[in-house]
Amino acid sequence: MVGQSNGMRREELLALPVAVDLDTGNRALGLGRSKGYELAKRGEYPCKVLRLGKAYRVVTADLLNLLGLAA
Repeated sequence: MVGQSNGMRREELLALPVAVDLDTGNRALGLGRSKGYELAKRGEYPCKVLRLGKAYRVVTADLLNLLGLAA
């Protein structure tokens, strides 16, 4: 199951706030930092990412849906 092998347990994923920083999204998806930022910059991140100034935020609902944990 995704989420188990990449360092974040199901309970951790379900406890995430509405949006998380890109590093947390990368960790949940098992992506390296460079690859995650590259995908976000190109608009190819596997789930919805918001750009807030210079920061990226991953929409947790989309992340959970991608991981098969959506309610």
